[in-house]
Amino acid sequence: MREYGVYEAKTKLPDLIKQVQRGERVTITNRGEPVADLVPSASRVAQQTMEAIEAIKAMRTGTINQAQFVEMRQRGRR
Repeated sequence: MREYGVYEAKTKLPDLIKQVQRGERVTITNRGEPVADLVPSASRVAQQTMEAIEAIKAMRTGTINQAQFVEMRQRGRR
């Protein structure tokens, strides 16, 4: 988890949003004290979880191969 001061967070907000989209957590501080956390949306996490479950099911039934599954798993880690 990375920490950014309020001013730095304001100037780097687009970059912070990209970090959160990749699944990272960001803490915003004011004078060194944590005041807010940016975390991935719960609905996005739930969607990724369901996609992973469906991919595992498809792999078990032979619908997708190992390489496709690995690519999906890597996409989920971004």
